[in-house]
Amino acid sequence: MSIRIDFAESTIDFDKARQLFLEYADSLGFSLSFQGFEEELENLPGKYASPDGCILLAWDELECVGCVGLRPLNQNVCEMKRLYVKPAFRRTGLGRFLAEKIVQQGSQKSYVRMQLDTLSSMKYAMKLYRSLGFVETDPYYNNPHPEVVFFEITLDKPTPA
Repeated sequence: MSIRIDFAESTIDFDKARQLFLEYADSLGFSLSFQGFEEELENLPGKYASPDGCILLAWDELECVGCVGLRPLNQNVCEMKRLYVKPAFRRTGLGRFLAEKIVQQGSQKSYVRMQLDTLSSMKYAMKLYRSLGFVETDPYYNNPHPEVVFFEITLDKPTPA
């Protein structure tokens, strides 16, 4: 398995991201309509657009097997969204790799903090985020799911080139 990570930049890339976002949403077992998910899908890249945001795609040869997005919440804070790896590629370190890359992007884009939300039932995700230095924080938006847990991390300042 030889995985490469690329920025989503083309219409085809955003179609692949849309497909993975839908797989991600289907895997949750509840509607993301409270997040404006349908509008998000229709308007990709939307809030994930460069230079303030991005979507990273993981490729195994010609198959798109994972994704993660970064979008601004305000001038200093960004949000990690839609971290997803296809089931056949889980437990390989790909989720960690994508998460590390998107945290680096947050730093490179000069955000001070990155936030995210997940579910307490997603044990591997909770363990991953904690291992990367994320800590639980107060809610930063209204998520009605009873298992929601909010995390944040203070980002390193980018090193000058």
